[in-house]
Amino acid sequence: MCGIYCSVRVGNADTVSNQHVELDAFRALSEQLRGANAARGPDAQRSYTLRLTTLGPPLSPPKSEVRGAEVEVEFFASELCLRGRTPIIQPHRQEGDVFCWNGEIFEGLEIDPDENDGEKLFAHLRSISTPDSLSLLLGSIEGPYAFVFYHSSSEKLYFARDPLGRRSLLIHRPTPSFPYLLLASVSSGDRNLCQFEELSTEGIFCFDLSRACRESNFVNGFNDSLSVIPRCSSITKFGEIARVNSTLPHEDFPCLDPFAHQLLPEIWSDAVDKLVSHLDQSVMLRVRDIPITSGEQGKARVAVLFSGGIDSTMLAFLADRHVPTDEPIDLLNVAFENPRKIQVRLNGNSGALPKRERQKQHKSVDMNVTNRGPRSYLVPDRITGLQEVEELQRLCPGRTWNFVEVDVPYEESQVFKPVIEAAMWPSKTVMDLSLAMALYFASRGGGRIRSRVKSDIYQPYTSHAKVLLNGLGSDELLGGYGRHRTAFTVGGWKGVVDELQLELDRIPVRNLGRDDRIISSHGKESRHPFLSLSVVTFLATLPVHLKLDPRLEVGKGDKTLLRLAARKVGLVEASARKKRAMQFGSHSARMEAGEGERKGDLMIRSALIEA
Repeated sequence: MCGIYCSVRVGNADTVSNQHVELDAFRALSEQLRGANAARGPDAQRSYTLRLTTLGPPLSPPKSEVRGAEVEVEFFASELCLRGRTPIIQPHRQEGDVFCWNGEIFEGLEIDPDENDGEKLFAHLRSISTPDSLSLLLGSIEGPYAFVFYHSSSEKLYFARDPLGRRSLLIHRPTPSFPYLLLASVSSGDRNLCQFEELSTEGIFCFDLSRACRESNFVNGFNDSLSVIPRCSSITKFGEIARVNSTLPHEDFPCLDPFAHQLLPEIWSDAVDKLVSHLDQSVMLRVRDIPITSGEQGKARVAVLFSGGIDSTMLAFLADRHVPTDEPIDLLNVAFENPRKIQVRLNGNSGALPKRERQKQHKSVDMNVTNRGPRSYLVPDRITGLQEVEELQRLCPGRTWNFVEVDVPYEESQVFKPVIEAAMWPSKTVMDLSLAMALYFASRGGGRIRSRVKSDIYQPYTSHAKVLLNGLGSDELLGGYGRHRTAFTVGGWKGVVDELQLELDRIPVRNLGRDDRIISSHGKESRHPFLSLSVVTFLATLPVHLKLDPRLEVGKGDKTLLRLAARKVGLVEASARKKRAMQFGSHSARMEAGEGERKGDLMIRSALIEA
């Protein structure tokens, strides 16, 4: 994994001074962005600046003739070494071509354990002759990625994210008040001049640098010189996200309870076997060949963001098959001290009280939280996590499972809130913050472990695992949300198919970029086995009635196929657990006075004003 940053600054070669009044602000911001992106790759960092002079007549000259433009393109990359034995320092450079790569290739291009995938992909990129050939190359590889590639012979800058948007890449498009092009894996928070947004996954962006710099106005030149190359979806395996199978079951399709039988009903048997096989392959590709860092032999290289729910437990169980038995696996379980929850426990639900009385109670509870003695972190995810460790220990007795209890005091969560808000930007809603808080502290990995699950004897522990497995994607692909049940009530099976298609369409624009920015701020990488494009294609093309059955009760009818798969491999307790959102299971949501009434899509600044 890497942090990448690229900036383009244009000045007229014939002017007395090419210094914009914003230049000082630009340079200060560039320094901040290099620092923020360096945190993603603690193993190596390097910057390279390319200076060009674009000759020839301008496309739209001003009154005074302009014969050329000076162009300064800075490339910066930091690296977290997860491929090969030694870091390959970026940006990759050869004969004028420059490549910044933030990604992992898991399928489509053979990468030996000692090879670096970015270096190998760069060699292929340098041989492209047309934009279509670039689209064909990228459509043949599977894995999360974001990149910036300067092709010197054509003077074009290419940049893109993978079709699912699993890696973050932000863009600031030149504006009259800040006329620079900026691309970065992560921003440094909200800045008035800089207007970062998530780069769309609609295709591969091509910026014709030569054409743009021949315009008298770089803002206009940028807009006229930026194009989007469509992904070659029809002839490449990984060019786009598969469509959801629209085949509907017959009207008289029986409502079978597959959990009521000793033997799995034949209708599901083949699909269950294939799901286990696809998911097992995806986990294997994501946990093998992680280099062992000097001085960390015998420590966990793989960790799971672990709530004890079916998604994270299935990933932990499959990881056990592919991580050496003598190596521990860390299970990161986060719990927050939440004054609002404490207030409900101590005083009951105060929603019916007058506002002044509610504020008085909240203030009393806040003081109680700050001043009291031993704290309790027995949140819902902690309870299910402890229960599920016991099941994993029974099924995988040769493995050391480090159940890492990441306890977050209320005061600490408030101290780090500005840091988290800056890291997740431009995501900025109340719900974004709740989820980002949980991911930030869990991925940091500092906590404590017990000598035994039911023991009260602890020792401090910090996870050094750089690869974190994340169960995100299963609910969207397999119908794990309550809205899928609602869709069935309103529109039958067709309503469920439409909702699943909507879920799939929204994946690239929802959480993945934000989550990547948060987790990578600790120099760690999140990997999503459910979101391998191979797994996504398999599940999308399955008939809907094999994935879920909303007619069954919660805990059976949601994600039915995954529950059957978990049961088949022995995870009986995990297979029956009900869906619980991370922010509620960890108590990271609605911690402050008045937050109980806030909606998740409220902007953070508005929320603070209203509070």
